[in-house]
Amino acid sequence: MTGPILIETLLNGLITGSIYALIGSGIALIYGTTRVLNFAHGEMMMLAAYIVLILFTSVGLPLSVAALGAILLVMVAGIAMQRLVIAPMLSKDDWSFRVIAATIGLSIFLQSAAQLIWGEGFNALPYFFDGVLVLGEVRMPWQRIMILVVALIALGLSALLLYRTRFGQMIRATAQDAEAAEAFGIPAGRVHTMVFALSAGLAGIGAIMLAPLLSVNPWMGAPYILKAFAVVILGGLGSFGGAIVAGFLLGIIESFGVAFTSSEWRDVISFALLIAVIWVRPYGLFSTREG
Repeated sequence: MTGPILIETLLNGLITGSIYALIGSGIALIYGTTRVLNFAHGEMMMLAAYIVLILFTSVGLPLSVAALGAILLVMVAGIAMQRLVIAPMLSKDDWSFRVIAATIGLSIFLQSAAQLIWGEGFNALPYFFDGVLVLGEVRMPWQRIMILVVALIALGLSALLLYRTRFGQMIRATAQDAEAAEAFGIPAGRVHTMVFALSAGLAGIGAIMLAPLLSVNPWMGAPYILKAFAVVILGGLGSFGGAIVAGFLLGIIESFGVAFTSSEWRDVISFALLIAVIWVRPYGLFSTREG
């Protein structure tokens, strides 16, 4: 492998890993705060992509404005999911299974609704950033580079929110013990709602940046939600930072694995890594829990 190919392979791995980190960190944040496994998280990606498509093609908004609008609207969808679907179940004794079944059902419902409303066709969006970066023999489309840049900014701002703000303290206190947090005046229910909104926003950012490279379709979130759950397990269930690191790690390993084999081996490499890690560390790479 020559130097330029090595650099391009590493960049592709970081770019792919940044998408995994965006989606996986949202799932980890939800689980770490509420102990809910949200199997409809991939449909937040799909909704965000369709919203930006509609705002751009039908409403006529500039692409950047449509993207911001889509992020805000998908955060509202995350709030609606938590308040209308998740919250009513949390008071039940067997809420864990109920929530898993409900989010799987919601995922199927949203995919079917998208097919009925927008059809089964594949829709394209223009690039946010045109052109190709050329550094010597290294070539990389600006759209792909900006996926990494935007993802790093979004993850960095999310980390600042969680670890440097009053709201972040409320999230971490609720994650540790929701009942104790409420006893100290922290509204755990509202915290849960805002965590779903933040997680949906992260998924929406990933989908919107990916949309010009992929076709917008009702099933676009499904492959990424599988990788996101792999990332969450690799990083340690509920670990926001662990999911980010695991996302980038998985992306890089996939990229080099495909470079030495073929694209057909991408999923095999990902889940073989997952099995190997679970075999050695059942609770993930960055979990503090002991067996």
